Amino acid sequence: MDYGQRLEFGAFITPIAADPTAPVALAQVAEASGLDLATFQDHPYQPAFLDAWTLMSFVAARTERIRVAPNVLNVPLRQPAVTAVAAASLDLLSGGRLELGLGAGGFWDAIESMGTARLTPAESVVALEEAIDVIRGKWDTSERGGLFTEGEFHRLRGAKRGPRPAHDIPILVGALKPRMLRLIGRKADGWLPSLAYLKPGDLGRANTIIDEAAEDAGRDPREIRRMLNIGAGPSGSAPWAEELAELTITHGVSTFIAMGDDPNLLAHFGQEIAPSVRELVDAERAHRGTAGGPTRSRIALSRRRDGIDYDAVPEGLRAIEPGDFDYPELSSTYMRGGTPGIILQPETAAQVAEAVGFARRHPGVPLSTRSGGHGISGRSTNDGGIVIDLRHMNGIEVIDRERRLVRIGPGARWMEVAAALGEHGWALSSGDYGAVGVGGLATAGGIGWLAREHGLTIDHLRAAEIVLADGSIQRADATTNAELFWAVRGAGANIGVVTSFEFEAVEIGELGWAQLAFDATDTAAFLEGWGALVEASPRDLTAFLILGGRRPGQPQVATMLAVVDSPDPDTIIDRLQPFAALAPLLQQSVHLSTYPRIMANADIGPQYGAGEPLASSGLIDHITPEFAQAAARMLEVGATYFFQIRSVGGAVADVPDDATAYAHRAANFSVVAFGSNPEAFDAMWQALAGHARGLYLSFETSLRPERIGEAFPPATLARLRAIKAEVDPGALFSDNFAVTPG
Repeated sequence: MDYGQRLEFGAFITPIAADPTAPVALAQVAEASGLDLATFQDHPYQPAFLDAWTLMSFVAARTERIRVAPNVLNVPLRQPAVTAVAAASLDLLSGGRLELGLGAGGFWDAIESMGTARLTPAESVVALEEAIDVIRGKWDTSERGGLFTEGEFHRLRGAKRGPRPAHDIPILVGALKPRMLRLIGRKADGWLPSLAYLKPGDLGRANTIIDEAAEDAGRDPREIRRMLNIGAGPSGSAPWAEELAELTITHGVSTFIAMGDDPNLLAHFGQEIAPSVRELVDAERAHRGTAGGPTRSRIALSRRRDGIDYDAVPEGLRAIEPGDFDYPELSSTYMRGGTPGIILQPETAAQVAEAVGFARRHPGVPLSTRSGGHGISGRSTNDGGIVIDLRHMNGIEVIDRERRLVRIGPGARWMEVAAALGEHGWALSSGDYGAVGVGGLATAGGIGWLAREHGLTIDHLRAAEIVLADGSIQRADATTNAELFWAVRGAGANIGVVTSFEFEAVEIGELGWAQLAFDATDTAAFLEGWGALVEASPRDLTAFLILGGRRPGQPQVATMLAVVDSPDPDTIIDRLQPFAALAPLLQQSVHLSTYPRIMANADIGPQYGAGEPLASSGLIDHITPEFAQAAARMLEVGATYFFQIRSVGGAVADVPDDATAYAHRAANFSVVAFGSNPEAFDAMWQALAGHARGLYLSFETSLRPERIGEAFPPATLARLRAIKAEVDPGALFSDNFAVTPG
């Protein structure tokens, strides 16, 4: 039967050691001829052959497109946990171009000569199945903790997982006997026999065994690729292309790998035979109405969530579903665990509009928008809903060098922005952690290392492109859609999806970077004194303060991180000296740095947040004795494990309260605390909240309805509700601290 799988063609290249450049050159010919796969036999006991892994790595480095695979790997001589690391490494280095062919070992005298104990045929099947489980377990970095296996032949004792491959590496198994075929049906992604070893009827009989085993395991037999190593030309009277097409139509073979080391053969196979086979098969499939093979496994399909029309995703819009390889890396955020029903990854504003339209057709299904996913609130994921993930919209370009005007995509990370702008001697104040996405911060406010001198991130925004709830794409600036532009700067998540930002950067050279650790045992007095010094400091100093829970028998430690926007050492020391006298110094580091180096402090890899984060924020004018006492008490009783005060004020206050949706301009400090015990944390936070004039939503996790009124003053909130009623009357964008239309 024809399984409807996409046709592919490859080369089986001898890894000859006598002329090591020859197999590399043949792989390059295969790629130039349009072939999909370059494969190499693995016989480590054969001194006439190059090592397969080394050769594949070299070939991958000398090619650009073609995939590589062992045909097949000798598992008895390849410890599976190490094989998993090697495979993932090559996949990452090659950009996702590895397929992993595995074999149970066929030449046992030679295998024994290498120091490996001989296995019976039945034992070989068990050992290979265990190896597959080990390999896949090592690749599964979504699981927490080490990998433990208690196999008969392979035992792991808490092996660390990873690295994770660049893509879902297919595991292909070369085998002929029924027990091995049943293993393929249960666990493999492809069957890779050689035509020369097959007798008449073997293909049909083997497919039946594989299919039955797949069904018994809850799999769709069409998920398993049927591959075939073939000789150099037809075995019968029919032309080669017709013979191969018949193997596809009759036996479901979808990948043909030509055995031979003749570059002319490979060129002929790729340029003439492959297109002819595809043409013949396409015509026959159209005539028969053959359905294409599944794009997702039956197991993956079973994990779809109710209420989402997965088949209605617009064509060309990438969608990741539960059960897909990339899902574990995309489902959660930095702080919050998530289980969305579908993740859409647009690459253009038009595709964002399509994604918004898809969400609009699913009323009642939660919708979240994500740029970087680092937000403390964690509102860029959900349970069972739709996530619009903007990571691929991450461009950074200069659009007006004289005005220092730059266009930045919402999915860019601030460490990337800092590096790109730093090449021109420019910067944008942008939080304190480089992995934060542009979109989330640039629609909320942006309290960063340069705030006191240069204001918030939103204060440098000159225009934005935004997709509204109705799918329209609008430009907003001071003169066009001015109300939208006002709302984007502080409440953008409520208004639409911003697809690009235009910022006016500032000139920044070398600056001072300080890290000071204090004995803050007299916590209240220290906090009050520190706040007074910050307020009295020139604007070129912006400082953050971090305190954690006190450890028994140890002093309360307070860590100050500060930027002094000056390349002059004397100025830097002058700004920091008053702080050095505030309390005993436990540690200090002061040096000249650059803004890109300061922001290069992050891992922008996958995020595996779990559970619900617990954090509250407040904006305060001054660190009063009363506030300091309440904060000290919260730390003393252990209600918070992370307490941070960020200096604002200065240039932030130069902007009128009503100029942007971020309205708490007079505040000199932003305070955020993290906890683990909701009851104890909330009780202690209430004593602090009474000193706040508002809150910063990016650092807030509470779902209290009144949080909106605390984040936005009455006049600001009324204006936001009026805008919301006009551009999003159905409250499509409601998952991120929703402002209700009014």
